[in-house]
Amino acid sequence: MSDYPEKTCSIDRLVRHPKLVQAALAGQKTQQRRDGVYAYPGETFELDGITFEMTDLRRETLGEMNDESAQAEGYPSLAMYKNLILNMHKGMSWQDDAPVWVHCFQRKA
Repeated sequence: MSDYPEKTCSIDRLVRHPKLVQAALAGQKTQQRRDGVYAYPGETFELDGITFEMTDLRRETLGEMNDESAQAEGYPSLAMYKNLILNMHKGMSWQDDAPVWVHCFQRKA
């Protein structure tokens, strides 16, 4: 894991909100953006007894997001994703140049 920085949080906190857990279980959520590293590729985590595997971890900015990335996050559009994030984090402003870690995962066969 030397290509990545140390974790800032544990993998079991990557996907926590019940609606997002359900979206991941339904195959509608395959990414989670965080400001820190929660997991490395190859690691696994469970949601309601189903195992998921981390497939990629990469650095992007919020400005690189589009509707397709918002859908991978489990939202129908970037506008809805943005609105939810800003409502969850009062006082936060959306900054296109803000860096985030994109955690990609899939249901393990």
